[in-house]
Amino acid sequence: MNLSTKFHETAKAYADKPAYYFMGQSSTYAELDVAITKFASGLEKLGIKQGDHIALLLGNSPHFIISLYGALRLGVTVIPVNPIYTADEIGYILNNGDVKAVVALDLAIPLADKMHTFLPKIEHYVFCETKPNSLETSEIETLSVYSKMKSFTEVVGIGASSFQGPELQDDDVAIILYTSGTTGKPKGAMLTHQNLYSNASDVGDYLKMNQDDRVVTVLPMFHVFCLTVALNAPLLTGATLLIAPKFSPKETFSLIKDFEATVFAGVPTMYNFLYQYPEGNPDDLQTLRLCISGGASLPVALLKNFEQKFSVLISEGYGLSEASPVTCFNPLDRPRKPGSIGCSILHVENKIVNELGEDVPIGEAGELIVRGPNVMKGYYKMPEESAAAIRNGWLYTGDIAKMDEDGYFYIVDRKKDLIIVGGYNVYPREVEEVIYDHPDVVEVAVLGIPDPNQGEAVSAYVVSKNPDLTAAQVLAYCKEHLAKYKVPSSIEFLEELPKNTTGKILRRALRTQVTQSVGR
Repeated sequence: MNLSTKFHETAKAYADKPAYYFMGQSSTYAELDVAITKFASGLEKLGIKQGDHIALLLGNSPHFIISLYGALRLGVTVIPVNPIYTADEIGYILNNGDVKAVVALDLAIPLADKMHTFLPKIEHYVFCETKPNSLETSEIETLSVYSKMKSFTEVVGIGASSFQGPELQDDDVAIILYTSGTTGKPKGAMLTHQNLYSNASDVGDYLKMNQDDRVVTVLPMFHVFCLTVALNAPLLTGATLLIAPKFSPKETFSLIKDFEATVFAGVPTMYNFLYQYPEGNPDDLQTLRLCISGGASLPVALLKNFEQKFSVLISEGYGLSEASPVTCFNPLDRPRKPGSIGCSILHVENKIVNELGEDVPIGEAGELIVRGPNVMKGYYKMPEESAAAIRNGWLYTGDIAKMDEDGYFYIVDRKKDLIIVGGYNVYPREVEEVIYDHPDVVEVAVLGIPDPNQGEAVSAYVVSKNPDLTAAQVLAYCKEHLAKYKVPSSIEFLEELPKNTTGKILRRALRTQVTQSVGR
């Protein structure tokens, strides 16, 4: 079984039921299934075939769902990309991922025209119209990328509703998710049809999702948390998606109230904004049976305050891109433990080991490792990194955790120097690489610092050879080369960075130094 086949079966079972609502639009399961089939057929007529790679540079919209499931039905590998990435970041992923076609909003046409000569492997750019006839202008016809351009409507229009895709194998790569790497370059986690289907199915069962649920889909669809928990799992069970193009406390309250939503999935930052929203009315959330939190650790105080104010249960879980992503969830049928990421979900094993890979005693901290049908095939074109991450069938997460006597897991610290900004992963090395490229910078170290709204914020500590270099100049340079959430919130200049005898920068010592400085 796979996502495409299971969705097709669900669409037959719930043909007339609403599959989604989006900004005044809606679609039944039958209508959505036809659009998906025709998009798959349209891609094939463009010359896209099983095993090819296409990228989606899309926000939350029906276009994303149709493109994703249409590509999967054709046996094409999908690479979701954050559309707010810079040209440098997008270009690296498209090139490294051997992308043959791109599906994007027509707002990205200028970017495509600027980049396409540097991306010769890309044969087609399919643009989704943000307004009627937005692609039919004389200006666009003069662009150098015009010969490779198609409209989304055109691709669906040339497709056949009778199309039947090729047979899909469990081990075929369905999605490649690029995750920021400690080396500074993103790594493409290859998720197979089995990985994605097993996790979506198990999460749906674990959370008791069903055809009566109305799930708020406000997390970004290109992010694996949303893909599995707020998109794939609901669609496999016949639930209705309430799609929001972006997060807004006001709009979220309205969406939940107007459509009587039953499930909300968000990162801790969203819960904080909802809790702090002065006009937030507990009555607006009374139809919710469940709130799901992931992407970062949920502060216990926020969990308790939110539940007390709105009288709704929050179930916190844990996952990572390499595991499709969910490995743990707090159970719904027995007591939760605040601060815990819960217990292993069905078919997935979690355990804590020491540096030798040996089990550690209950209550003792060690590295969290995972095994199950959800664990990735490996990193795309990175065999050494794949071998380091997956050993004897176990995925080494790099997170330090502990387990109690009841089988509940707790994240203690991150082995990697990961910074989580509003649920998005930021690795210091990636930011450092950009700042190091500035001609006036000698050294730089990046740390995550507590932030009341985003959970964490990026802070850079710079040693400069130019005494006139300002924080504003460094920030402007970062904004040219990094996505907004990766840009440091603060730049501090230091005379030197703490190092060991071999010259390695000591992050822990720097953090201590910064903390002591703030304390003074």
